[in-house]
Amino acid sequence: MARPDVVVIAGGSAGIGRATALAFARRGDRVAILARDPERVRSACTELAQCGAPQMLGIPLDVVDADQVEAAAERIEQELGPISIWINNVSATVFAPAVETTPAEFRRVMEVTYLGAVHGTLAALKRMRPRNRGCIVQTGSALAYRSIPLQSAYCGAKAAIRSFTDALRCELIHDRSSVRITMVQLSAFNTPQFDWARSRLPRRPQPVPPIFQPELAAQAIVWAATHDRREWWVGWPAAQAILFTRCLPGLGDRIAARKAYDAQMTEDPAPEHRPDNLFAPVPGAFGAHGRFDARARSGSVQWWLSCRRWMVVAALLAIGCLVALMA
Repeated sequence: MARPDVVVIAGGSAGIGRATALAFARRGDRVAILARDPERVRSACTELAQCGAPQMLGIPLDVVDADQVEAAAERIEQELGPISIWINNVSATVFAPAVETTPAEFRRVMEVTYLGAVHGTLAALKRMRPRNRGCIVQTGSALAYRSIPLQSAYCGAKAAIRSFTDALRCELIHDRSSVRITMVQLSAFNTPQFDWARSRLPRRPQPVPPIFQPELAAQAIVWAATHDRREWWVGWPAAQAILFTRCLPGLGDRIAARKAYDAQMTEDPAPEHRPDNLFAPVPGAFGAHGRFDARARSGSVQWWLSCRRWMVVAALLAIGCLVALMA
């Protein structure tokens, strides 16, 4: 029987991170969660224990502080063992036009989303490179390729992670390292982000439909950590946005300008004085899911096919050969 992995999930106390922590725990892995809110970290660890995790560790910290991330990595190795998988899942956003977003907000989104991923990656590499094994997974977004209005700070940060990851991958190849780094580009998911993100929109924010459940993203992250591919796209909307941007970026700009404003808002007016998590965590019993359960899909045909692409190619070749023989 294979030895359980030691899995670190930065941003593992809610949303996709929490669903991912549960997915690894159900595999029998030892899971460490890094997140800001101590109470939510404790709640996530309790849920991990209930689903059978053999060992878990929750460490409250802010990934903006590289020293805190490094100290957490050291503690995890002392208490759980050598880190084999590190997942960077922390992000922050501001729903607002760029001209209404302050320099401090741009800086904070970049520090949390981009530098948080860099800090986690460096802490993981410090331990993985000498052992010449391990996997780092960056939780990305279709917005790393196809930027949309009203989230310029977030789109910029996700694009920065993609560029950083591509550069680092080249360096690992050059060094003939067996450490892997991959990025999972996601569609829109039903997470608490849309209830705690800073927003200046007139109506309540929402994921751009179609919306998927966080367990699908968790399944994709586990798969990416255990199967070798440089990048994974999850959900047809992500694949469509990335391919469209590669082929017709100018047309994509015009479509986003016309459709992406209303698509990011529900019909409900935005509540006044709602707290947000940009600079401090929002208290509350937030779990993996947001408020869109009634509209969210649990599966994706695109993802099913992506995991079996060689089978699909083989089937198409077989059909082509059969047609040619019958002609």
